[in-house]
Amino acid sequence: MIFRPLTQPPSPWNAMPDSQPPPSHSSSPSSSGPADPASLLLCGARLTDGRTVDVRLGGGRIEAVGTAGSLAADSTRACGARVDLSGYLLLPAPAEPHAHADTALSGEGEGPVSYDVQDVQRRATEAALLQVGHGATALRAHVRVGDVQGLGALAAVLQARRALRGLTELATVAMPRVLTGVAGADSLAMLRDAVKMGASVVGGCPDLDPDPTGYVQAVLEVASEHGCPVDLHTDATDPARLSRLAAMAGGLRPGVTLAPCGGLSRLPAETAGRTADQLAAAGVAVVCLPQGGCGGVERRGTAPVRLLRAAGVRVTAGSGALRDVSNPVGRGDPLEAAYLLASRHGLRPEDAYDAVSTSARAVLGLPEVRVEAGFPAELLAVRGDRLAGALSLAYSRIVVHRGRVVARTSAVREYCNSAATAESGLPRQGRGEVS
Repeated sequence: MIFRPLTQPPSPWNAMPDSQPPPSHSSSPSSSGPADPASLLLCGARLTDGRTVDVRLGGGRIEAVGTAGSLAADSTRACGARVDLSGYLLLPAPAEPHAHADTALSGEGEGPVSYDVQDVQRRATEAALLQVGHGATALRAHVRVGDVQGLGALAAVLQARRALRGLTELATVAMPRVLTGVAGADSLAMLRDAVKMGASVVGGCPDLDPDPTGYVQAVLEVASEHGCPVDLHTDATDPARLSRLAAMAGGLRPGVTLAPCGGLSRLPAETAGRTADQLAAAGVAVVCLPQGGCGGVERRGTAPVRLLRAAGVRVTAGSGALRDVSNPVGRGDPLEAAYLLASRHGLRPEDAYDAVSTSARAVLGLPEVRVEAGFPAELLAVRGDRLAGALSLAYSRIVVHRGRVVARTSAVREYCNSAATAESGLPRQGRGEVS
C-alpha cells in the first residue's frame, strides 16, 4: 500500500493506486451560472431507505438531496465536479472512538517499541490514513504521557494531526500511567502540560494505579479545570469501583467514556445489569472493542453490548490496537467492528452501523450526520445496495470529508475461464484474461 505525500494538489484521487478506474468524475455541463469549484455532486447513490438520489455538497455541508437525475439537470446551479455513485450505498461516515496512535503499526518491529518522535509521527500518520481509507473521517487517539515517553509521543501525534488536516479530524487523549502518591505527582503535572500542548481529552488507566479512585478523581479535576471530556480505560471487573466512578462522573460535561469494559461480560447478570443502570444514570458512554483488545487493559473481551443498550447506555465500537503487540492483526476498520456487533453480538445491521457512526460521533462530541440537506458532508459510499451486504462485503469504498472525496478503495474480483463460470453465469470483471 502506497501513501502519497499530503502536500500534493488536492485532487480527490490522490489516493492509493489500484487496478480499477474511479467512478465517473467530471465537470458539470454549462449552465446559467459558473460552476462552484468547491461543490460536488454525488449522482445516483442509493440510501438505506431504498431511494436512489443525487446529493449536492458545498461548503463542507450537504446542500441538497433530490431524486436521481434531478440535481444534475438543475440548470440554475452548476457543480464543480460529479461522482457517479451508481451501485453504491451512501451512509454517514464512521468515526473511530478508540485508537492508539503512538503504538499503531509497531507490532512487526524487533525489540521494544520506538518512541522516537519521527517514528511515532510516521506510524500515527500511516495509521490514520489506513483508517480514513476504511471510512473514518474522525478519530480519537490515546497517547501515553509520562514515563519513558514524556510528552514526546504526544508532540509527534499532534504534528501528525496537523499534517492530516483536511483528510480527517484527529483528537488526542493524554493517557498517564500513575497519578496518585509520590510517583504520580510528576505525571499529574505532565497531564496538565499535555492539555496545554493540545490534548483535547483527558484519559488513562485507573486500574493500573495503586489508588484507582484517587486516579479517577485526579483525572476529573484536570478535565473540569480545562473543560475537557474524559476517556478512561478499564476492564470493568470491579462493580463497586464502577459504581463509585459513575457517582463521581455524573453530570460532568462534556462527558465521560469508558473502554473496553470487557469484564462486565464476566460478571453475574444481575450485577452487570445493576452496574449498567448506574452508568446510564450517570450519562457514561461505553466503547467496546469487538475486533480485539488494546494496550490499556490486560484482559480481552467485549462488553455486553445488548445489556448496556437495554439499560440506556450509549454504546459505540472502536478498533483498539492496530497491528501492535496487543493485537498484531488489528485492522482498524469500523465496518468490521459493525459486522462483528451484528454477527457475534446479535445487533441489527442498522444498530451495529449506528455504533460506529452516529453514536461514535456523539461520543466524540461531533455533530450528527444524516444524508439530508444542512448536515455535515461526512459520508461513506460502499459498493452494494443493502446495509447488511455492505457490512459483509464492503470492499469498494469512497470517503467524503468536509464535502471532498479524500480516499477511494476499489476491489476487482476475477474468475478464471472455466465451464463452471460459463454455465453459472458468474461475473467476471477486469480487462484481461485470467490464466
